[in-house]
Parts: sequence; C-alpha cells; structure tokens
Amino acid sequence: MLVTMLVLYYVFAYNLLRSDFVKLITLYAALFFLSYKTLQLYKFNWKYLLALGVLFRLVFLVAIPNLSQDFYRFIWDGRLFVQGLNPYMSTPQQWIDAGNFGIVNQSLELVEGMQSLNASHYTNYPPVAQFIYVFTAFISPNSILGSVVVMRLILIIADVVSFIFLRKLLLKLNIDNQRAFWYFLNPLVIIELTGNLHFEGVMVMFLVISLYLLLQKKWCLSAILLGLSISVKLLPLMLLPLFLQYFRKQEKLSFYKLLFFYFLVLLTVIISFSPFASVEFINNFASSIVLWFSKFEFNASVYYLIRWVGFQTVGWNIIGTVGKILPLVIIMFIIGLALFCNNTSEKKLYTSMLFAFALYFLLSTTVHPWYLITPLAISIFTKYRFMLMWSFTVIFSYSAYETTSFNEQLWLVSLEYFIVLLSFLYDAYRIRFQTRVRIFRH
Repeated sequence: MLVTMLVLYYVFAYNLLRSDFVKLITLYAALFFLSYKTLQLYKFNWKYLLALGVLFRLVFLVAIPNLSQDFYRFIWDGRLFVQGLNPYMSTPQQWIDAGNFGIVNQSLELVEGMQSLNASHYTNYPPVAQFIYVFTAFISPNSILGSVVVMRLILIIADVVSFIFLRKLLLKLNIDNQRAFWYFLNPLVIIELTGNLHFEGVMVMFLVISLYLLLQKKWCLSAILLGLSISVKLLPLMLLPLFLQYFRKQEKLSFYKLLFFYFLVLLTVIISFSPFASVEFINNFASSIVLWFSKFEFNASVYYLIRWVGFQTVGWNIIGTVGKILPLVIIMFIIGLALFCNNTSEKKLYTSMLFAFALYFLLSTTVHPWYLITPLAISIFTKYRFMLMWSFTVIFSYSAYETTSFNEQLWLVSLEYFIVLLSFLYDAYRIRFQTRVRIFRH
C-alpha cells in the first residue's frame, strides 16, 4: 500500500496536467481511499503515520505545481521586495508594460506563469506571507525551481508543527488524538499545500498553536499567534467575535481581558502591516480584496443559485450587488453565533468556528479547494465529519479546467454541494441520536 501511494503521489506531482480531469479525479479518489485504509491499519502507530505524511510530501519536493499558478506571484512579490520595492504599490503587468523587464529576475517567465488575470491585479497576500516570499527570494534569487523548493520545505515544516499541536490539543480535550491524521494525511492537504504551495498551511499552524495556548491560559501569546495567522491570510479575522462568551465564562477571566486579547491580536496585525503602510497601499489592498466578492466566481453554491434567479428576473449577472450583501449576511451570522451560542467550552467554541467557516464558504462567490483546509483542521475537534467529505468532493471543481477555455461543469458543482449537504444532515441526525441515547442512559 505504501509503494502504491508513493507511485500515485509521484504521478500526481510529475505526470499530471490540470486539464486531464479524468486522470486527476481517478488519482485523487484512489489516494483518498488508500489514506482511509492506511489510517485503519496503522491507527495505533502514530510515528509510522507521521513518517508517511512527511514522505508523501517529500515526493513533491522538486515538482513545479501543476494545479495552480499562484506561486509565480509569490516569487514575484518576494523578489520585488528584495529590490527595495513595495509589492503592494504596483501590478506585475504595469512593470512589464513599462518595459522594466530587469526589475525582477526571470520577470517574463513569472508574469507568463501567473497569467494575465493575476498579473493585472494588485497583490492581496498579507504581510507575514510576504515575509516568507522575501525569505524565499533571498535564498533563491535566480531560480524558479529553487524558490519552489524553499517554499515547499517551509510548508512541510508548517504541516509537521500543525500536526504536533493538533495532537496536543486533542489530548488535552480527551479526544482521540489519531484524528490529527485526518488533517495530516488528507490528500487535499498534501496536494494543495505541499504540492501547489498554498500558504493556508502556515495560517493553520499559527491558528492551531494559538488555540493550544488559549487552552493553556496563555492569553497574550495566543493573541499574538492569532494575529500572525490573520497576517498570513485574513480568514481567521472572522473568528474574533466568537471568543466573547468563552472569555466571559472562563474562571478568573473578565471582559477587560477579552478586550486586551482583541487589542493584542489587532496590534500584531497592525505591526505586521506597518512596513507597507500608506494611503495608496490601503487603497490597492482593499481593491484587491473587494474583487473576490464582486468580480470573481468559482465553485460557488448559494451564490450560483442567487445568480440564476438574477438572470431570470433582471436578465444580467447581479454579482456586483450580491457581493456586497453576502458579506453582511456572514457578519450577522457570526455575531449571532457569538451572542446566542453557548461558546463557553473549547469544544463548543470550535463547533461555532466550524459553522462560521462553513457558512462563509457556502455564501462565497469563490471557493478554491485549498480554502477548505482551515475548516478541515478545526472540524477534527468537533463531532461533525462533513468537512472530510467536502475535502473530497471539492476536487470536482477542477473540472472547470478540462478545456483550454475556463468552463465550469455546473452539474459537478451541484453534485459536490449535494453530497456535502447530505453529509451535514447525516452528521446532524447522528449527533442528535447520540445525544438522545446518552440522556436515556443517564
């Protein structure tokens, strides 16, 4: 089984085109099934499973990512900063159009690799991610493959650290610590983080360490780590309201400590942004964030239904309007979770976090597969398993690249979310049934 999985990951890394969806889904389904069987067979040998996870990741070490071009932008931003230039102030296309080909080593290859859509927009990657890109540029200033290897090693280390703290948290919560491998050996995590170089892995690392420190009542360090997580990707920012009841109900904690916790989180974020701060930076960064809600569409669920209604009623795509309303719905939902859910224990807090992430992605206009890695990590602390199923079905979204022109297969998108919905309903039924049985026994 080990040799088979190594071969499959090797084929995935070095002999797969994104346009070959049949081959992609076949490899992924086989890896998903074999990962499940491996966890069944070796569930009591965590050191062996840890070694397997690292080994699978090392298979990708010298592979150029084949499912995403984002890493070209990471390299560009890092090399631009090394030249003393603020990556938030301009787009790669502006440099190329101005004829400044020498400003970044391998500039033409990088811009061609990231493609025109990415090259024509301002970067939206927060500062801690940018610092990693800068480190990569220092280590490998002249080689794209060298930069890929550096970033890949950073992400492998981040995954190992995440596993360690996931396991520590599970042990502290008296939950089966083997669940840490639901994250560490999940093909989505291995392929999208190590394989395709998405830095959700670093965000998850900081977030999990922060939650562990919070459990240890090290509030200040927890706040700083949460701030660093936000400064890798902004996503954890939505979790801040959920700490309200947790802080109020914990022994020897007060509302003032909650405010101090928030202050440290935001201070960490502000300090990380300070090297880039300017009015122009704020405008450029904000405009790139707004694009994700008002322009881009990919693998959405509820939004696609709303879009269809819009075409039927007004005759055009209403993303410009809906993109402003859906974030408000998400904010209200999270505030509702913060005020009305009993988030006084860690397990209840993590469940609310999972629901917040799940609704966010259900209402988002863009859901790339790697976006789901954060809620997948949080889900292992809860009774809900639908994120495991979603981590499989989300791969259906790659069918959009099966032809030379981008073309989403909406029947596969529908199948993805239908299966996820069924999984969630089954979870809800199973948890309710287990609760009734437990009450009856007592």
